[in-house]
Amino acid sequence: MRSTPLRAWARGLAAGLLLASGAAWAQQGAPGTHVASVTTGGNAAAPAGEQGGATKTLRYAFLIAETTFDPSQVSDLYSRTVIAGILDAPLEFENLARPIRMRPNTAAEMPQVSDDFKTFTIRIKPGIYFADDPAFKGVKRELVAEDYVYSLKRFYDPRWKSQNLYLLESAKVLGLSELRKKLIAENKPFDYDTPVEGLRALDRYTFQIKLAEPGPRFLYNLADSSFTGAVAREVVEAYGDQIGGHPVGTGPFRLSEWKRSSRIVLTRNPGYREVLFNETAPPGDERLVKFAERMRGKRLPFIDRVVISVIEEPQPRWLSFLNEEQDVMENLPFDFAPTVIPNNRLAPNLAKKGIGMVRGPRPDVSMSYFGMENPVVGGYEPHKVALRRAISLASDVPREIMLVRRGQAIPAQGPIAPETYGYDPTFKTTLSEFSRPRAKALLDLHGYVDRDGDGWRDLPDGKPLVLRYATQPDQQSRQLIEQWQKNMTAIGIRIEFDTQKWPENLKASRAGKLMMWGVGWLAGAPDGDTFLALGYGPNKGGANHARFNLPAYNALYEKQRTLPDGPERHKLMTEAARLMVAYMPYKIHAHRYVTDLTQPWVLGYSRNNFVREFWKYVDIDLAEQQRRGGNGH
Repeated sequence: MRSTPLRAWARGLAAGLLLASGAAWAQQGAPGTHVASVTTGGNAAAPAGEQGGATKTLRYAFLIAETTFDPSQVSDLYSRTVIAGILDAPLEFENLARPIRMRPNTAAEMPQVSDDFKTFTIRIKPGIYFADDPAFKGVKRELVAEDYVYSLKRFYDPRWKSQNLYLLESAKVLGLSELRKKLIAENKPFDYDTPVEGLRALDRYTFQIKLAEPGPRFLYNLADSSFTGAVAREVVEAYGDQIGGHPVGTGPFRLSEWKRSSRIVLTRNPGYREVLFNETAPPGDERLVKFAERMRGKRLPFIDRVVISVIEEPQPRWLSFLNEEQDVMENLPFDFAPTVIPNNRLAPNLAKKGIGMVRGPRPDVSMSYFGMENPVVGGYEPHKVALRRAISLASDVPREIMLVRRGQAIPAQGPIAPETYGYDPTFKTTLSEFSRPRAKALLDLHGYVDRDGDGWRDLPDGKPLVLRYATQPDQQSRQLIEQWQKNMTAIGIRIEFDTQKWPENLKASRAGKLMMWGVGWLAGAPDGDTFLALGYGPNKGGANHARFNLPAYNALYEKQRTLPDGPERHKLMTEAARLMVAYMPYKIHAHRYVTDLTQPWVLGYSRNNFVREFWKYVDIDLAEQQRRGGNGH
């Protein structure tokens, strides 16, 4: 689904169907403290291609600290990424397939979907087991249909304060919202054992989801491990409020070490089922075609460990990669683009060293939101809309892209991002227009003038007009707020900045306490609904951090989400996008391009915007690593 003046470095994902499971707020920065450690058992059978029994370790860095590894509580991209390697959803996206395709994961086959898109029946494969954990008391625990039922019910349990509940409530799973409201009214704990029509196990390996409205893209939710990944009831009950530090799943990896906000180590799950590599590389990509042919039929994952560091600032991240302390560098910092990828091509000196480059568009929006319930910038009256539109007109996005983003982005015309259904490259609005004269004229027309002669514009009622923008203490955030300062000063508006770590800003934003904040929103499935969900009124406090609530917009959103893809739905999505631009709850700045770099010994790396846990698909050439002097530990 994830930042100060728009900082959203993220991988992977936000979702499909009604909203988009897995859509994530993301940004750079914010490590904390505290250390929590978990130990695991040793490796299972050696991975395909392992050389000499040595451990294959993949090392890379997050831009911001994780928060929790409990799916029901998570809302940030980085925690979702870790969860994706540990928990299994019923479906998954093929890693190399283009265009994007889904396939069964724990499901025995693709789900049965009713003609009206209201009933989804999923049968899972027998013989899949959770990783060993003390919560199971020495018993080998099989994954069953009831685990998925329980895992989804957890989002409705008020105890967990889920930020993703809106996904299921918007999907209108029959009976669960009503059960939740009833138990809250009666001041009773959530009852997991009460049967509901919309979510039930039909037998040991089959479960069914029923919706009150058509959900043509609901299947996307079933491919997001951080949303529909299975957890075991025994584990949740054993660890209670500490469950966020004890993720136990059926996936290829397990958490073996966690130093909060600093270091995360995942190791191969020794009990992981037999899953064989069966990817089809895009035609014309010789590197990936050869890799796919060589590895086909070999058992996943190919590597033994994933070591994730948290490195907030761009320069240390870049130096860590150059010093061969990281094997993959996701999201090349914009500051280094001119020298590392001049003219968007890998610099010759790096190419000579065997460094690999993968570059492409990201399905995201970088934006600044206005708190629509804030007395200064919020509201739907003409003069309030005029203020937000004037601020948008005064924002020099081309300069921001050139100076801060080093050309690695394109101006946004609306809320729907590239790589998702509903995006139209010919769609044009005033969103990206930069005109200080028009901004000033609009402010003058609606009474935002300097009434006390201090050189700054005031509110129409004569009170001081002061914008307060939430930001983080990282380098790019500082560069972005410099642009905000210059742009607002140029039209006579005073702006002040409140700097806090990302988790603190996220908490305040959820509570509706921020006037303005710069964030990024990244899709987890190839559908534009996740971006339109940012403006849907019932999502206030969830995806809708701006707390925009316009009946006309809500009606368009609700109608489009029940329609299958086609001209009618596309038209409604476009109308909703125009309304969002007109009322300006979000100043959407840009859609970014992302560049990833790999060391010469990393084999098979490919960026799929909808696959977070790429780790299980890559291999490490230990001989090449040793030959070049790389340190794999």
